[in-house]
Amino acid sequence: MLHTSKRRLLAGAAAVAIGAVVLTACASERGGGGETGEASDVDSTFVFAASNDPSGLDPAFASDGETFRVARQIFEGLVGVEPGTADPAPLLAESWEQSEDGLSYTFTLKEGVTFHDGTDFNAEAVCANFERWYNWTGLAQSESLSYYYGSLFKGFADSPETAVYESCTADDETHATVTLTQPFAGFIAALSLPAFSMQSPTALTEYDADGVGGTEESPTLSEYANAHPTGTGPFVFDEWAPGEQVTLTAYPDYWGEQGQVQEIIFRTISDTTARRQALESGSIDGYDLVAPADTAALEEAGYNVMQRDPFTILYLGMNQAVPELANPLVREAIHHAIDKEALVTQVLPEGTEVATQFIPPVVTGWNEDVTTYDYDPERAKELLAEAGYPDGLTLMFNYPTNVSRPYMPNPEQIFTNLASQLEAVGITVTPAGNEWNPAYLDRIQGGADHGLHLLGWTGDYNDTDNFVGVFFGQASNEWGFDNPELFDALTEARGTADIEEQTAQYLAINEMIAEFNPGVPLAHPAPSLAFDPRVESYPASPVNDEVFNQIVLTE
Repeated sequence: MLHTSKRRLLAGAAAVAIGAVVLTACASERGGGGETGEASDVDSTFVFAASNDPSGLDPAFASDGETFRVARQIFEGLVGVEPGTADPAPLLAESWEQSEDGLSYTFTLKEGVTFHDGTDFNAEAVCANFERWYNWTGLAQSESLSYYYGSLFKGFADSPETAVYESCTADDETHATVTLTQPFAGFIAALSLPAFSMQSPTALTEYDADGVGGTEESPTLSEYANAHPTGTGPFVFDEWAPGEQVTLTAYPDYWGEQGQVQEIIFRTISDTTARRQALESGSIDGYDLVAPADTAALEEAGYNVMQRDPFTILYLGMNQAVPELANPLVREAIHHAIDKEALVTQVLPEGTEVATQFIPPVVTGWNEDVTTYDYDPERAKELLAEAGYPDGLTLMFNYPTNVSRPYMPNPEQIFTNLASQLEAVGITVTPAGNEWNPAYLDRIQGGADHGLHLLGWTGDYNDTDNFVGVFFGQASNEWGFDNPELFDALTEARGTADIEEQTAQYLAINEMIAEFNPGVPLAHPAPSLAFDPRVESYPASPVNDEVFNQIVLTE
């Protein structure tokens, strides 16, 4: 735990990054001739195609991958991720010590670091960020905004009886102590999330970062979140043209190695075919979420295609605020109606694994003996009749449109596949498609107007609570149920320090979830990326912790 971070250092890290791509004998046609950095005489502008706009530029008010992709370039947290893994590592905190009672953590901070506006990064800045999150009120506490803080820290200053956070003290310039109200075994790992990045207290105040408006289903963000994100990372925000692109430039006073990339353009291209064509035309350097049907052709054409290790879960959620879905017989019927093998074979990427529970097999607590519901259409029909629907029923089926996610590369195809399976047993679906950002997430997380829904997760770090704790740790709009037994079990497990005891708890919890059956865990997709041959190495991460100063380019 007390080792020096190498996460942001270019030397060595990019060469060993998991799945690093290898240069092929083909020249880039992207052009540009941007400014070259001291590190290398190459075109230093890197253009990456994003599948969607970020939801905003303040990662504390976000839960989506495209926002976090941009945020990882601008912001850093106390804790980072060891390159190529899902394991936590020091970043802005060089080390930390935990008290004997497991409730206090004292962080020794990196010296000589400044935020992009010149504000010093120090212990007072650390505490300002923790106090900001804790003191959110009203709309800022909603799932559609502070999803991660609410899920992991359980409460705010106006609800101290449930809150995990208690206080932060600046002991001196380089030491900050954070005290919790209860043990939280995943606390350090959780701090690697972009949602808990350190942000400039000066900028947060100047641009009214917490001045959010609108409604829970349709929130509006502040001036800060739209135009003034200010972190300590290797890149500075330059411009955001919504629907088109986000532009970042290298921060000249960055504490670590800047690397070769001096300008990043995140170009929004929602259609998977259009992203592939942009790569082939030379107008972008790379993109994520390659369509399963495109990988072989791109490889044959000389592009660098790489696959992340599957650290994802795609699921069919069921909102129990809908009366029919509150009926356990209906939920079981839906489970028996789904042919997961067919779904994986027909529409998901090569390397995708069928899911039996809401965590990947590599995560602690995966239960090989968990209760499963085999594909059995006749049993599904029997259960519907038993539930009082012998002639079937009609349910709203929500799914996102014009987007690809690591766990859901082709939502429309997945929806079509599952809808036909459900209709085969007498469940008529009413299609309800929404654009991903912000309409779809706000609808699922912010209100009751949804039924069956497609959603999923890319693990943020290797901790069971980051999956099932986030999904089912407390009542939420997405799932629409109240299950104190499950909530309490998850709270107890996340505070258990002994790994053997905690593993046993999570084995039992995964069985509890399977029996309760709040949704159908479908698959663990393995997302792919594709790059122009000039991209010699890219720091692919199973948790998407990819910072572009680690990219190695060649002419």
